[in-house]
Amino acid sequence: MKRSGKKVATDRNFVVALSRGLDVLRAFQPNDGLLGNQEIAARTKLPKPTISRLTYTLTKLGYLTPVPKFEKYQLAPSAMALGYAALANLGVRHLSEPYREEVMRATGGAVAVGGRDRTSMIYFGQSRNGLTLGVQLDVGSRIPIATTAMGRAYIWALQPDERAALLRELRDHYGSRWAKIRDGIERSGETVTKHGFTLSAGDWQNDVAAVGVALKLNDGTGPYAFNCGAPAFRFTEDRLLNDIGPRLVAMVRNIEQALGGMAPQSKKQESKKSRVGGKVARLAEGIR
Repeated sequence: MKRSGKKVATDRNFVVALSRGLDVLRAFQPNDGLLGNQEIAARTKLPKPTISRLTYTLTKLGYLTPVPKFEKYQLAPSAMALGYAALANLGVRHLSEPYREEVMRATGGAVAVGGRDRTSMIYFGQSRNGLTLGVQLDVGSRIPIATTAMGRAYIWALQPDERAALLRELRDHYGSRWAKIRDGIERSGETVTKHGFTLSAGDWQNDVAAVGVALKLNDGTGPYAFNCGAPAFRFTEDRLLNDIGPRLVAMVRNIEQALGGMAPQSKKQESKKSRVGGKVARLAEGIR
């Protein structure tokens, strides 16, 4: 959980103590169960004495429940209430459900919608059935932005300055692995321009293939992104390009229209935008 040291040092409105407390809550992942101070310290990169004070305070506030027998903590109902309140206010999650279910039934793939969580995308809506073995993600699951179809769709839905800032964050996060990961992101930009969706076939997990499409709204929220994935032996590259991808694009455009979202650009507009500054990959603004 990396935090921008420069931002903390220069932003006088940034409350460090609050940030650290939220980092403690974020340390708990789906299916984690209990976490101790040492485990939380390792995940947040904060000193253990600081973690001890934060977990004590969060316990007093009702956001953590101590389990003395194991000297560990679990999220309390007050913390979970925040997440459920956020989900309840995400209209896109509820409105998209019948659309997701329809594509799931038509393709046999798992269909999800998510939003950004630092260098990850977090699922807040998921539709799947027994046929999507190997894609066992659910609401609250996190997947990488840089190597997944959903994450790449999100990247290319951002404005150029926002995209450049995210790419710098990803570069710092991945270090020596960045060059290969950057190439995949750049290729996905070309795929978006040509087809309207992104691909990830073995880039994240060797046995999972997926397409991704961004959802853009005109109310200032998002962007969000959808994916449709399945085991790679079921979603071949040909099927991704000629069946799954176009279906997902049509689905997302219908959802945008239902939510009052922005109308998609024409192919001519997209092509013109991609040529600004040369090759579409250059929209990364020289992130190397």
